[in-house]
Amino acid sequence: MNKLTIIKVGGKIVEEEASLTRLLADFSSIAGAKILVHGGGRSATKLAEQLGIESKMVNGRRITDEATLQVVTMVYGGLINKNIVVKLQAKGIDALGLTGADMNTVLSVKRPVESIDYGFVGDVSRVNGTFLSNLLKQGVVPVLAPLTHDGMGHLLNTNADTIAGEVAKEMASYFDVQLIFCFEKKGVLIDENDDESVISQLNPELFHQYMEEGIIQGGMIPKLENAFEAIHAGVKEVVITQASEIHLGKGTFIRL
Repeated sequence: MNKLTIIKVGGKIVEEEASLTRLLADFSSIAGAKILVHGGGRSATKLAEQLGIESKMVNGRRITDEATLQVVTMVYGGLINKNIVVKLQAKGIDALGLTGADMNTVLSVKRPVESIDYGFVGDVSRVNGTFLSNLLKQGVVPVLAPLTHDGMGHLLNTNADTIAGEVAKEMASYFDVQLIFCFEKKGVLIDENDDESVISQLNPELFHQYMEEGIIQGGMIPKLENAFEAIHAGVKEVVITQASEIHLGKGTFIRL
């Protein structure tokens, strides 16, 4: 099978001109089929503030009411997505900006209300692998915004990490998939105060050992659980690394 590289990049990197320029230069240099999945939360918060809309967060996750959904649709599906697309086109890459609603790329279900009502937030139920595979075979580079839909006329705000993981799992039956999560650090660290203390490889045994020792904790735990889930679903390799090192083969490599 041919190789497919899926890069997930956070909002901070795509929202600042210098870091975006560097990222897209590195992304463009990656050979073969590739997909870029982006966030944009800080820009959404900034625009909401300018419009007088309060941003509510619980455990780092955005509560998406109707007004907030309009803002994230404008920012994620419009401003950020098209800014990335136009810059990739300038580098000679045939980029196509997509939300989950376009060509039924990513379907989701509205998250059920339990202890917290997240509002118009979607949990991914299906990825249109045939459509994405056909695009990639034509040399098109999909750029996915963190928006999905429920198939009944409603857009839903969806975590970009989740979209990247679910797309990677679906595409594993078409390609040898490498999923790279871009992060502000050089990888998963043994000492969070030492940026050079990167754990070069993680398997399930080491992951559980480091959790028990308190080396891996907090928000890194769900990120790594998602990574191992992707590996179990057929993704060849998951890498957690700094955005500036996506083309250097550095970071933490997640393998079974």
